[in-house]
Amino acid sequence: MNKGKIVVVDDEKIVTSTFSMLLKLEGFSDAHFFNSPKEALEFLKTNTPDLIISDFLMPEMNGLEFLTEAKKLHPEVSRILLTGYADKENAIRAINEVGLYRYIEKPWDNSDLIINIKNGIERSYLLSQLREKISELEIAKKDLEKYSQNLEQLVDERTIELRLSNAKLEGIVNYCADGILILNEDGIIEQVNPACENLIGLVNEKIVNASVDDFLFSKKTFISKELHCAEDSELFLRDFFIKNPLSNNIIPIEISFARINPEDTFKRFVGVIRDVTEQKKSDKLRDDFIATLTHDLRTPLLAAIQTLKFFLEGVVGDINDKQRLLLTTMQKSNEDLLGLVNALLEVYKYDAEKLALNKTDFNIYELVKHVYDELKPLADSKNLEFSINCQDTNIEINADRSELRRVICNLCGNAINYTPEEGKVLITLKNEQADFIFSISDTGCGIPNEDIPNMFQRFSQGTSKKRSVGTGLGLYLSRQIIESHGGKIWLESKLNKGSEFSFLLTDVIKLRSAV
Repeated sequence: MNKGKIVVVDDEKIVTSTFSMLLKLEGFSDAHFFNSPKEALEFLKTNTPDLIISDFLMPEMNGLEFLTEAKKLHPEVSRILLTGYADKENAIRAINEVGLYRYIEKPWDNSDLIINIKNGIERSYLLSQLREKISELEIAKKDLEKYSQNLEQLVDERTIELRLSNAKLEGIVNYCADGILILNEDGIIEQVNPACENLIGLVNEKIVNASVDDFLFSKKTFISKELHCAEDSELFLRDFFIKNPLSNNIIPIEISFARINPEDTFKRFVGVIRDVTEQKKSDKLRDDFIATLTHDLRTPLLAAIQTLKFFLEGVVGDINDKQRLLLTTMQKSNEDLLGLVNALLEVYKYDAEKLALNKTDFNIYELVKHVYDELKPLADSKNLEFSINCQDTNIEINADRSELRRVICNLCGNAINYTPEEGKVLITLKNEQADFIFSISDTGCGIPNEDIPNMFQRFSQGTSKKRSVGTGLGLYLSRQIIESHGGKIWLESKLNKGSEFSFLLTDVIKLRSAV
C-alpha cells in the first residue's frame, strides 16, 4: 500500500471522481478530494498533506492563487498543477513564480501521473526530513555557541587559577630555605631552586644535567643507587654531606624524596635538602654532655655495686635475711642503672663515630647457638617453643663478633619477653651467596603499622598500645651496629599474630660449607 496524504482540488466532480478511482487502484488510501478551493484551504489549515494537486481554471480562485495560499500553510509540500494545453505558458511561468513541483497537461497519461505523484510525495518527505535536520542543526549550533562561550570563560578562569597556582608554587620554591631539586631515577638533576644553588655553591647551569652523586655524598651509599632501589613513593636519607667549593665547607644534610607521579614507568623525584649543621651541633653538645655524665657515673656505680657485694658475701660480717633482701635489691637497682649508663655510652660512641669495629672471621651459627643456650632457661620458664632453623651450620662471616652478639641478644631477649606463655620463638639463619640474613619471629601481640617506623629510634618505648620498661636504646643501638657494618635491619609485624625482626649483612661470608 502506497503511503502519503494527497489533496486533490478540481471544480469538476468527474475529474475528482476519476482521481479517486485511480488513486484507490494504485493503493493510495489517504486521499482527500475537493471541488471548492476555499474548502480545500480550510482543510489544509488543520491537516498537513504530502502532495497537493490542483486544477488551473476554477471559478472561486484559479489554481495559481490556491497553490500560492497552500504554500503559505505548508511550504515543503510538493504541488502539482493540472492545466490544459492553452494554459501551458501560464503554468510554466507559475513554476518560477509559485515554486510548483510539476505541471501536468490534460488529458494526462495515468502512468506518468502516478510516477509524478509518487515522486512528489517522496520529495515532500525528503524536504520535511531536511527541514527537521536543519532545525536540529540550528539548535545544535546554538548549543555549541553557548558551550563555546562557557568553555572560553571556563578556560579563562582555569588559566587565571593556574597562573596564580604557578606563581604561588614558584614563590614557595624560589624563596624556600631548604634546597629543592628534581631528578630522575638515574640521579640526573633536571631542576634546582636558589637555595639548592647556595648549598652546592654552583649556579643552575653547572648543576642541571649532572649526577646528584657529584655533589651529595655519604660514607654508606649513593643517592642514585637508593633511588633505583626505592620501592615506595617516598624516601628519606640521612648522614649525607655537601662540599661547597666556594666556602670549602662540608655541610651535613638530610634529604627527603617523593615520586612526582607514581604511575609513570620511569621514576622522577622531587627532593628537599635540609642543612642540619645546627642540629648536628646541638646533638653533639647533648651527646657530649650525656657521655661526660654517664662516664663520671660509672665509677661511683661500680664502687657501690662492689661494696654491696662485700656485704652480701659476708666480708664485713654476717647479715640476716631481711638485710640480705634489702642489699640484693640495692645491688640490682645499681646494676640496672649501670646498664643504662653503659648503653648511653655505646650510643654516644656510635653517634660520634668514635667506636671502631673489630672485625674477625668467626662461625655465626656457633655465636647464635651460644646466645640461644644462655636464653633457653628464660624461654623454658614461660613454656615457649624456642628453636633455631639453620640449613648450614658452617657459615663463617667477617664482622665484629661482640657487637653482633649484642644485637642478637637484644633481638632474642625482646622476642622472649614479649611472647606470651606457650608461644613460639624461632631463629632463622640464611646465607645467600656472600650475604647473611638473621631473622627472629615470635607469636606475640604484634606492633601497629603506625609504630613500626619509630621502633629503631632513640628512646623508643615500645608501641602506642604497650610501653616497654627498658631504656628504649636497645633497638636503636642494634640499628647503629648493623648499619655500621653496612647492613640493614627491619621489622615486619601483624597485630595479634606476632613480629619478625631481621638484619642483613652483605659481602660478609668468607667460608661456606660444601653442599
